Amino acid sequence: MSGFGNAFSSSIGKKFIMGITGLFLILFLIVHCGINALIFLDDDGLKFNIGAHFMATNWIIRAGEYVLFIGLLVHIFQALRLTLQNQKARPVKYAVNDGKANSKWYSRSMGLLGTLLLIFLVVHLKDFWVVSRFTGIPTVDVNGHENLYGVMKVKFQDPVRVGVYILAMISLCYHLLHGFASAFQTMGWNHSKYNGIIKNVGVWYSIIISLLFAAMPIAVYAGLIK
Repeated sequence: MSGFGNAFSSSIGKKFIMGITGLFLILFLIVHCGINALIFLDDDGLKFNIGAHFMATNWIIRAGEYVLFIGLLVHIFQALRLTLQNQKARPVKYAVNDGKANSKWYSRSMGLLGTLLLIFLVVHLKDFWVVSRFTGIPTVDVNGHENLYGVMKVKFQDPVRVGVYILAMISLCYHLLHGFASAFQTMGWNHSKYNGIIKNVGVWYSIIISLLFAAMPIAVYAGLIK
């Protein structure tokens, strides 16, 4: 057990945990974005509420949410540990080491981007997840499902909240631009034949997911969705 524990407490072990939890979060974003995109059907949120009802009542999804939440906490904790570990390992920044020449700015700013996303996540969970899972929604749609779509329409009438969501999605995009390919590399799923494909898929994934998430509050606030 000590060997197993040491493996996961090592620098490589920490990066492995970051990689596997990151890939899990990447898959979750696809599902979450797909459900949320149902608002663009412009059917007064009926399909969206069906999807939200399924997510709230299916026991497999509910169990997966708790696994996801644990994975997210582990991802945040390991990111913090790695950041502190790297800072201790390099207490002095030598002039000859020009980080800007070797990496993108967002690769060097994962801690900041992650912190912004964490703040957004707290707001997002309070706005939607808590009410749909615990406190309940007093109104229902014509199908008898809790009207989470109605809650979303009310929340996204606030320009400040919409602005927060847009800034968060910009942070998410840059976070994913680095994290997508990095997760595959950490897991050892990289090869000279496929690295270009992984990088391109990561770029398109980051842009599309972030744009779709950002488009939702913008569309509601602008009255493009009734």
